[in-house]
Amino acid sequence: MRRQTAVIGAGMAAARLTAQLFARDPGAAVTLFGDEACAPYNRALLAEVLTGRLPAGTIGLPLASAQVRSGVEVVAVDTAARTLELADGSIAAYDTLVFATGSNPVLPPIRNLHCTSNTGEGGELKQGVHAFRTLADCARLAEAVPGARRAVVVGGGILGVSAARALAELGLPVEIVHQAPYLMERHLDEDGAVALHRALGRLGVAVYAENRAKSLHGTDRAEGVTLANGYRLDADLVVLACGARPRVGLARAAGLDVRTGIVVDDGLATSAPDVYAIGDCTEHRGVVHGLSGPAWEQADVLAARLCGAEATYAGSRVGARLTAGPVEIAAFGDVDPVPDDGPHDVIRLADPTRGSYKKLVLRGDRLVGAILVGDLATVGALTHAYERDEPVPADPLHLLIPQGAPQ
Repeated sequence: MRRQTAVIGAGMAAARLTAQLFARDPGAAVTLFGDEACAPYNRALLAEVLTGRLPAGTIGLPLASAQVRSGVEVVAVDTAARTLELADGSIAAYDTLVFATGSNPVLPPIRNLHCTSNTGEGGELKQGVHAFRTLADCARLAEAVPGARRAVVVGGGILGVSAARALAELGLPVEIVHQAPYLMERHLDEDGAVALHRALGRLGVAVYAENRAKSLHGTDRAEGVTLANGYRLDADLVVLACGARPRVGLARAAGLDVRTGIVVDDGLATSAPDVYAIGDCTEHRGVVHGLSGPAWEQADVLAARLCGAEATYAGSRVGARLTAGPVEIAAFGDVDPVPDDGPHDVIRLADPTRGSYKKLVLRGDRLVGAILVGDLATVGALTHAYERDEPVPADPLHLLIPQGAPQ
C-alpha cells in the first residue's frame, strides 16, 4: 500500500506541495484538511477579487488528484499513533504528516474593537470591522462596500496597501493608519514609500504614518477611529491589516518544537518522526518568512525529499510584489544597506511626473536589492539576476530602463 500523506492546511503552501508531489509521483496518496469551506486559492489575488477585476472562482490552485477535505478542522495530532482527530470526532491515519497551517491575522490593541457583549479576544468584532485574509473575509468586505461612506485601513504593509488600493478603486474615500515612519517599511526605503504615498494619493487615499489607532467609536457598529494623538477619523468601514502570526497551537499541543513558528531543519522536518512543516507556520534557522515565495520554495524542497530526491532548504531571498491595478510595486533583497554591511553602490532613478521610483543596490557586480514603484517594465530581468545571483551588465542602468524607452 502507498504511504498516506496528510497535510493540515489547504492554502497556497499545501497546494504547491501537492502539485509538486503529483508531478514527481502521479500515484501519490495525499489528503488535505482545510478549515475553510472552499478549495485552495491564491491569497495574493484577494484584492483583485474585491475590486471585481477577477471572479472568486478564477483564483483556485491546481491540486492534481489530491483529496481535499474542505471545512474539516483537525483538532488534535497524535504523533506516536500517527493519527489526526477531526472536529466531528472521527480519526484519520497518516504515514507522513505535513503542517501547512499558515498564520492568523493579528488583531491590533484597539479599544472597543469588539461588540459590547463580546469583549474577549475571540469575541465578535463590531459591524463594519473586517479582517482581510481569506476569501470569506473578501466576500464580507465586498458586501459591506456599497453601503459604506468612508474606510480606514489599520496597517500600511503590503496587505494594508493592497486593501486600501482596492477600496479606493471601488469609490470609497480611504485613510491608512500606520505605526511605522512610512508605508511598507519592511520592503521599501523612504524614497520608495514617498512614491507609493503619491500613487495612493492619486487614488484618493490619505496616509497617517507614525500613528496608532487607539480606539474605535460606535456601540455595535464602527463609526470612527481615534488615533493616539487624539485625532478622530470618521469611518463606517474599518479593515484590519496588521500582519499575521504563525498558527502553531495544534503543533505545540502535539509536542513539536515551537518557538515563534514550528521549528524545522534544512529538510523541513520537525522534532517528530515523519512530521514536516512548510509555509507561514514554519521557523527555519530562526526566521519566519510569512510570504508566498518562501512557502513555495519550501514546498518544492519537501516534495522532492518525500519522493526520494536529495534536496535541502537553505533559506529564501524574499521580496514583495503588488502588480495589478494602478499601484505597482516590486521590492526584494537588501534595499537600505548600512555602511557596516560592506561596500556597495546604489543607483536611483525617480520620475515624479510619471510617478515612478527605481533603485538598485549592488555589491561588486552582484545585485543585492531592488525597488520598483510605478514602473515594473524591467522587473523580470531584475528578479532573474537577483534570484540566480548572476553578474549584472557593465552598465546596470539597462536593468532599470527597458530597451527603446526614452532616456
